[in-house]
Amino acid sequence: MAGMTDPNRIWTEAAGRLKTEIGDGPYSSYIAPSAVRVDSQGNLILVTPTAYARDWVRKNALRRMNELWLGLDGLARRLEVRCRAEMGSVPPAAASREAPRLASISAPAPAAAAAPAFSAPAFAPATDGARAVRAAGLQERLTFDSFVEGHGNAFALAIAKQVASWADGHFNPVFFCGPYGYGKTHLLNAIAWEAQRLRPDAKVVYLTAERFLSTFVRAMQDRSTAAFKESLRSADMLLLDDVQFVGGKTSTQEELLNTLTALIEDGKRIVLSADRAPMALTDVEPRLRSHLAAGLTCPVEAADRSLKVAVAQSRLNALAQLGVVSGEARAEVLEHLIDRTPGSMRELEGAVNTLAAVAGSRLSALTVDEVQTLLGAALRTGPERRITVDEIQKTVAEHFNLKQADLLSERRTRAIARPRQIAMYLCKQHTTRSYPDIGRRFGGRDHTTVLHGVRKIEELMPKDDQIARDVEALTRKLRG
Repeated sequence: MAGMTDPNRIWTEAAGRLKTEIGDGPYSSYIAPSAVRVDSQGNLILVTPTAYARDWVRKNALRRMNELWLGLDGLARRLEVRCRAEMGSVPPAAASREAPRLASISAPAPAAAAAPAFSAPAFAPATDGARAVRAAGLQERLTFDSFVEGHGNAFALAIAKQVASWADGHFNPVFFCGPYGYGKTHLLNAIAWEAQRLRPDAKVVYLTAERFLSTFVRAMQDRSTAAFKESLRSADMLLLDDVQFVGGKTSTQEELLNTLTALIEDGKRIVLSADRAPMALTDVEPRLRSHLAAGLTCPVEAADRSLKVAVAQSRLNALAQLGVVSGEARAEVLEHLIDRTPGSMRELEGAVNTLAAVAGSRLSALTVDEVQTLLGAALRTGPERRITVDEIQKTVAEHFNLKQADLLSERRTRAIARPRQIAMYLCKQHTTRSYPDIGRRFGGRDHTTVLHGVRKIEELMPKDDQIARDVEALTRKLRG
């Protein structure tokens, strides 16, 4: 296709490829409403409907757009981008010369008289050589530099950096799992940015499971599944976030399974995430679960208090660099903020943002009482009830008609061993205690015993309906 000179044909091809790279959402919002125009000097200009769209295109798509255009245009021309308001404010003399070409910007013109407005095809495979990060869903601030390391995520961070470096992949796929809001999406974003930085010519594709699902459904409706498959199976690295959401979607699971199989056979890298380990995704078809679990399952554990303090401080530092706040918050203020937001790291960041917006330049002078008064209903009215190891042990013992002492004893009969493993599993799910700490609270057991117990329950839940029902019932009781 290289060597074309007709802007209509070039834009049709280039825009089709761009759509598969950035996704339907950004394409529909910023690219589809825009049109290429040729001014009186012969310059090619992408005209966006608004200044906001212009700025978005300049920041996120213009460089890639020109790469695609130059690869196709025999005249080696480049695109500029302007909004409609800018095109309408040219000097009068220039305006009169350009009027015939720009008439369709402000009002539709008859087809024969209209300037070339090059629309993209509905879906086309990406067949270009140099490929950039597929920007749909990626957040620029979610990089390795902004990721705060702690006890619960150190292993996951080390694996993420290894994957991003394109090191020889001994494990494929890599599957990050853990509670929502503790850094899985951050790690996948960071991998995508770093992998593309190290290999600019590689095709790195990041998708949420929801976008995978919606795009696949639309491709089936538009009869463009071949293009959809090609856009994913030509990837050098595929990152899929929140895989749990494909559960129960039979055709989507089948397509995902086929995609993973094709990529693995070609030696391409796959990174996934979910709120549970692969074998605990009970709504996912067994064959797909098996593929998800075939590589390396890497837990991202709930944050302990020291990590939460570090995350809060990191967020304040970032806001200080942006000029939102000045000075440093007192230690007791951060401690109070953490006590009032016992949920996920996202909730904590939201509380820090609220504090920064209220405090501004007064941050370093604020006391705990002032924070309480200023934030008011923005924070929870009181600390959320925390689930403790002791409470879990008592609840499990009551559920199975045992004594709490039985769970802590050395007895290994099945009637006690299995409830003990379930209790260990629940402690890992609902508290911030480490494996060694949980072991100590179960009669001084080694951390490997706790790890084995947790993994055993994760393995049994998809296979044993009774265990799955017991865990669900106990979870409901603990959450009250």
